[in-house]
This record gives sequence, structure tokens and C-alpha cells, in this order.
Amino acid sequence: MHLVFATNNLNKLKEVQALIPDNIKLLSLKDIGCFDDIPETKETIEGNAIQKAEFIKANYGYNCFADDTGLEVSALNGEPGVYSARYAGSQRDANDNMDLLLENLKGKADRTAQFKTVIALYLNEKLHIFTGICKGKITSGKMGNKGFGYDPIFKPEGHDMTFAQMELKLKNDIGHRGKAVQKLTSFLGKVH
Repeated sequence: MHLVFATNNLNKLKEVQALIPDNIKLLSLKDIGCFDDIPETKETIEGNAIQKAEFIKANYGYNCFADDTGLEVSALNGEPGVYSARYAGSQRDANDNMDLLLENLKGKADRTAQFKTVIALYLNEKLHIFTGICKGKITSGKMGNKGFGYDPIFKPEGHDMTFAQMELKLKNDIGHRGKAVQKLTSFLGKVH
């Protein structure tokens, strides 16, 4: 079975490929010749995931899935949320995003947060949604050099390391994307 993962993020592709069963061949956007700027204009994480999957299905005809992930910080009323990738501006710079988030949290005692990943799968003309959540706290500074995005400032519940200090396998086992992908692969195992 071939499935398109609608992302240009090579880090995400690598993380997800490690979780997908061997009988499913993951294709990237590059593999199908998609160099379009896929729209992400919805107001919710789920809405963006569905919009990206619909775009690939409508324009390229492949069974596909897309994900959208956001970091939701309690003390900031759920920010950056759907705007996580471009929190500090359209340049989508992870360090700028983390710096702005840490600045906005200065003086706030509540540092609880959660990462939320929503995967929208279009398979044989049907839409399926899978959600993964990882609760934790925002650290006071960056720690670690693995991972990407907000990983250096997010410490998951029950761990004394940030995502950026963890090996990929541990992050996948406990993380939001890993949880959503586990639901996806479990579903694919039943239908294929």
C-alpha cells in the first residue's frame, strides 16, 4: 500500500516513517511531484490537517494523510495553538518562536502546556481523524539539541528531560505525534 504524507518537513517524515508498518510505503510530497504551497488557513489544528489532506486528494488523487500540530499553553489561553509554526512571524523560525513564547510566559507561575497532533487520513474516499496529546510544562530556557520546533522548551509529564534531550524512540513512544500515528497505524493494520 502506498500512502502520501502531506508534509515538506523532513523531520516529521523521518519520525513518522519510523512508526509506520513495513507493508505501507510512505510517499513524500516530493515523491508525487507536489511542490505547491498547500494551504493552511483554517482556525483549528484539526481544520488545517483536513484541509491539507483534501488538497492532496483533490489535486493528486492519492490516498493520503496530513497532520497539523500545535503547542497549547494554559497561561496564554491556548496560544500559540494553530499558529505554532508562525508564532513569531511568517519566517517560521523555531528559535524566534521559542524566544517569544518564553518572553510571553515571564512572570507567569502556570507553565502547563500540551502538544496536540491531529492526523486527517483520506483512504478510499473516506475521512478519518486521529488525535494525539502530550501534556507537560514549558521550561524556563532551552535544553537539548535533538528534535525540532518547540522541543527544547517542552518537558513532558513524568520526565525530567525536554523532547530535545530525548532519543527519537522515547519521544515517539510518549509524544503527541507518536500517539496520533499509533492510532493511524493501528487503524491501517485493521483495514489493510
